[in-house]
Amino acid sequence: MTTGLVKSADLHLHTFYSDGTFSPEEVVARGVEAGLGVLALTDHDSLEGCPRMAAAAAAAGVEFVPGAELTADAEGKEVHVLGYWLDAGNDRLRSELARFQRVRQERIEEMVASLRRAGVPMELEAVRAVANCSAPGRPHVARALVAAGHASDYDDAFDKYLKKGRAGWVPKARMTVDEAVGLIRDAGGVAVLAHPALYRDDGLVGRVLSRGMDGVECWHTRHSASDAARYEGMACRAGLVATGGSDCHGMAKLEPLIGRVRLPYDRVEQLRARRPRSGVT
Repeated sequence: MTTGLVKSADLHLHTFYSDGTFSPEEVVARGVEAGLGVLALTDHDSLEGCPRMAAAAAAAGVEFVPGAELTADAEGKEVHVLGYWLDAGNDRLRSELARFQRVRQERIEEMVASLRRAGVPMELEAVRAVANCSAPGRPHVARALVAAGHASDYDDAFDKYLKKGRAGWVPKARMTVDEAVGLIRDAGGVAVLAHPALYRDDGLVGRVLSRGMDGVECWHTRHSASDAARYEGMACRAGLVATGGSDCHGMAKLEPLIGRVRLPYDRVEQLRARRPRSGVT
């Protein structure tokens, strides 16, 4: 996606506070290098990186949007909900994020135990050393598998061990979509359905969008041009904001994705205008 506007945004970025590999400062530096004027941090189940990224963004003259990516259940399928402009001081949000992080840590323990039962000699401490954060996930296990020589690369680790039905697969505890949206709005934020094409079910996407979403992530590095156009149409018909982000996880893949999606600034303004009145500053 390209734009002639001076200021453009990437509203889906991760750091090493969840499953990215970049520090908050490196994300900002790479965003500036890519010519972006607005950056949102959306680590999984965590706001821990937001103070550092806010400081780095302020020093670089970049607008910062604090956020998080939550996992939800929609009719038995996992979907991800992005929350923006979240108040880190909100007691309910703080409590729920802490709970989600405990669940993630327990899941990693179960995954390692499952791999060991299948004859893969993984050590929990090896995964923890790779993760080194409060919100570990499957990508950390994948990196540990590669480092231990059990897989050739990240994708190979998922294919062999971590996809559903494989030896290391452990289901993730999820809240409902209504609970995720309610949590985000209670914390003064807006809710956006992340990467809808990845769910491979537009009927489900349409039903999820009707559950209080403020926007839908139309532009994403794993969306085709036709995907983006289709979801922009869905957003328009539903009266929602069409948003976008690269979903950059640093060097988790061969190259960083930041800068691949450039959202026009007017979409950021439209999304911000949907914040609950008590959360607008």
